[in-house]
Amino acid sequence: MSRAKLSRERSSTLYRRACELMPAGVNSPVRAFGAVPGDPLFIARADGAYLWDADGNRYLDCCGSWGPLILGHGHPRVLAAIEAAVRRGTTYGAPCEAEIELAERVIAAYPGLELVRFVSSGTEAVMSAVRLARGFTGRNLIVKFSGCYHGHSDALLVSGGSGLATFGVSSSAGVPPGAVADTVVLPLDDEQLVTDLFAERGPDIAAVVIEPLPANAGLLPQRPEYLRFLRDVTRQHGALLVFDEVISGFRLGMDGAAGFYGVVPDLATFGKIIGGGMPVGAFGGRREIMTRLAPLGDVYQAGTLSGNPVAMSAGASALRVLQEQKVHERLEELGRTLADALAGPAAKAGCTLVRAGSIFWLAMQPEAPRRVEAVDGRGMQRYAVVHEAALEQGVYLAPSGWEVGFLNAAMQAEEVQKLGATLAELI
Repeated sequence: MSRAKLSRERSSTLYRRACELMPAGVNSPVRAFGAVPGDPLFIARADGAYLWDADGNRYLDCCGSWGPLILGHGHPRVLAAIEAAVRRGTTYGAPCEAEIELAERVIAAYPGLELVRFVSSGTEAVMSAVRLARGFTGRNLIVKFSGCYHGHSDALLVSGGSGLATFGVSSSAGVPPGAVADTVVLPLDDEQLVTDLFAERGPDIAAVVIEPLPANAGLLPQRPEYLRFLRDVTRQHGALLVFDEVISGFRLGMDGAAGFYGVVPDLATFGKIIGGGMPVGAFGGRREIMTRLAPLGDVYQAGTLSGNPVAMSAGASALRVLQEQKVHERLEELGRTLADALAGPAAKAGCTLVRAGSIFWLAMQPEAPRRVEAVDGRGMQRYAVVHEAALEQGVYLAPSGWEVGFLNAAMQAEEVQKLGATLAELI
């Protein structure tokens, strides 16, 4: 399976130029290859299941722009929708029909959703949902979980700790203590700590925010019983349950993690897939909550590019394809193919392939963790070696062992089998 070492001279040259112009030469930190060897690859083009870098090297893309590209790159119907929308105008700052179609499809698919509002990113969606939860309940305290990432808004950039809870410890400079003073961080999968917190601070808690399928610190599937417990305890105390489905929404199925686990939140946030490859975010929930948003209610939220006609058209087209072609069923088959190829070799190598549908994570430890605290950090160095070797074999994995991988519908069974064989050899 060996092949000639790839030239990355052009990418390295571009990276040196970029470093003179942008912090670390990138516009999002993990792209800088800080956790893996070498300089970041500069991508020249993409098609279907593949990326080509600036040196002409081709890679099977298992990163998928961090999740949005469930149909692969450049799906013909999505491209046609984008091209048609662009010809009608790139932005209006006014309502357009594509907003209605995408809203209809999102609301019809996701359990308990009655109204939705579109924004421009997942960070913006979660930030807005938190503000709405506080406005609706008249409370200030937000509960989140260590290992769950909800974007880079100030109130949610909080690191976890041991004991009952960690209050007001920001994980970024530039965030004042007051911005995180009303955020509590608990470890995942501990019902007693949640019970104790609600017993102590229940009347102050506006919302519990969680990735129902945590996928930003490895892949940490939660017990359905735990999510049902969160549903029950929030309802009992008058707090809202917010599902951050920016990654899992429309990836696990048309009904997201809510349908996968059979738990309906009060509010849910989306991004990634509902933009069809264009920048987008959304949040939605029950009518009585959503009508507190301006201009109907007293919770302000706005965005010049919200409901952008190109993104709305791309997203509506992508969701049509997902539904009409039963894409999730095929992705589940591809996921099983990868799991079957890796099961034996991974166990022999002391690794675990953690999978939920088309999302996968190569955990460099024998058992799959449910908490970030149970992730063996020593495995990140091992992953870095695998990442470098995988690039040489034409496989593009996320440049961090903490990040997950994605299969897409442009991949063929033979390509996924080869992916499994390649990873089996490298671990």
